Amino acid sequence: MSANAAVSPIRAVASPKTRNRGHRFRLITGYVLVVIFLLSLAIYGWDYYTLGAADRPFSPKHTLLKPSGRIGLNLGFLGMAVFFAIFLYPLRKRWGWLMKIGSTKHWLDIHVLLGLSAPFIIAFHSSFKFKGFAGIAFWIMTAVSASGIVGRYLYSQIPRRVNAAELSRKETQEIQEQLSRQLSEQQLLPQADIRKMLRLPSPTTVARLPIVVAILYMMVLDVLRVFRIAGLRRNALRSTEYLTTFGGFFPTGHRELERAITTAREEATLSKRILFLSRTEKVFHLWHVVHKPFSYAFAVLAIFHVVLVMLMGYL
Repeated sequence: MSANAAVSPIRAVASPKTRNRGHRFRLITGYVLVVIFLLSLAIYGWDYYTLGAADRPFSPKHTLLKPSGRIGLNLGFLGMAVFFAIFLYPLRKRWGWLMKIGSTKHWLDIHVLLGLSAPFIIAFHSSFKFKGFAGIAFWIMTAVSASGIVGRYLYSQIPRRVNAAELSRKETQEIQEQLSRQLSEQQLLPQADIRKMLRLPSPTTVARLPIVVAILYMMVLDVLRVFRIAGLRRNALRSTEYLTTFGGFFPTGHRELERAITTAREEATLSKRILFLSRTEKVFHLWHVVHKPFSYAFAVLAIFHVVLVMLMGYL
């Protein structure tokens, strides 16, 4: 009895980590399969897709790869299925039985994967001809996917608990102060390099930036952080480790060093999120206003396209 009681808390703590590892594995597998699928189509149809419109009917692959061909038509069905599967994410908030399956973050990751895949599948379906009504629908779908990438980035910039509830500004700042104390106590990383990595614009400067510029500034800071962290590692690397870590871009085998670098990364990330939090939340709310109408517009156009194709006798 007591043994079971002692084991159950451990399982309760370990299961979320296990689920996250399983989700990451499935997500990476999904991306790999999509890339392999698209590359296979590109390799197989390269000699067809690179032909001009006048020469394509004479290609032996025309009956397969044209939009109404056996492969082209199935790609159209697949692209439509993928796109409409994207709507399961917003519907999850309305359907209670879907809310019980998985976590919001996991659903969002799959939502992004499907959103990135759909335009490429539809592009192969159309054999890369984006004219007329179908072309308008394709570019709307591309805009939906592009705005989805921006939305996913903004979502990641808003600090949240494990249960997806938003952290208050006070709680976030307390975590930041704790990370700052840990950094000041460690002796592995030069303080000058840490200050350089943590360097951010003033709150006044951020408040004056136009919203678009502020978001681009955030992205630039995220990219620069990768190079700054690599610079932190290089200070502690031996000559042979330059090669094994690709100049500090990959983790070393030094546990204490990596622990200090992880703390520095978390401190830099959290400081940036706190600084830009009010701008991020504002843009995130505005993003919903843009993203949803584009999604619904493409859904209407896609249905109209299918009905029109059926009436013309292609199905």
